[in-house]
Amino acid sequence: MSLTPFTKHYATPERAARAVRHYRWINEHAKPLQQPALRTIGPTSLTFERIEGRPVRPADLPRMAELLGHAHGAAWASDLQSASLGTPHRFQDGTTFDDYLDLREIALRRRHEQGYLPNKVTLYAMLGLLEETAQGPFAFYKDSNPRNFIITSTQDIVTIDTDDLSLAPMGYDLAKLIATLHLTYGPLTDQAVNAALLAYNAAAGSHNARLGTTDRERLGDFLTLHAVLTAPYVGRNGYRYSWPVRSHLRGAS
Repeated sequence: MSLTPFTKHYATPERAARAVRHYRWINEHAKPLQQPALRTIGPTSLTFERIEGRPVRPADLPRMAELLGHAHGAAWASDLQSASLGTPHRFQDGTTFDDYLDLREIALRRRHEQGYLPNKVTLYAMLGLLEETAQGPFAFYKDSNPRNFIITSTQDIVTIDTDDLSLAPMGYDLAKLIATLHLTYGPLTDQAVNAALLAYNAAAGSHNARLGTTDRERLGDFLTLHAVLTAPYVGRNGYRYSWPVRSHLRGAS
């Protein structure tokens, strides 16, 4: 018996068109990521093949890290080699890829206004950290949280919800997965995180040696950023655990 298709609705035609653009870009340039078939494109809705399965769990992290490494490496080799800060990178239709710095600077300032950063000293430390991490080579960010992948009964990994897509340094989206696994299931061991980074670098580096160089310190920087950026969602969306912001940020007390 065939499964009923899944229809996702959007607030505006522009948001639906944006989701289609991202879906097609991933299919073309990040081929290691398997997505559900897109059946119907409506003015404000998209209908997909329904995929049955479960979200990502901590035990899946090594496979997920390898998958993300291959996806980021493939996208860099196919389309992102020329991506750089200060130069808009465009989709085939001319639409600009969302930038790494601008979106996150706005979000960090909002977190300060919301009280998740206690003072301006901490805000400026976070903005400095963001600037420091904005170094190539660049991959893409697709919000790799455990709910945005489905593990099927045959252990296939299917990628869903590509509404958010932006440029990001290598390793940034791996850090998002690690951070949100922590928020969902509790702290991961250092051994698990280090093994994931090793798998990610090996996979990314197989596409070009420059891509497999994210070190543990830079991964920690990304995790610190994610701790702040995801803070409003703790207690929602299955995020039952918090991740305190690293206390040794430059200039923060």
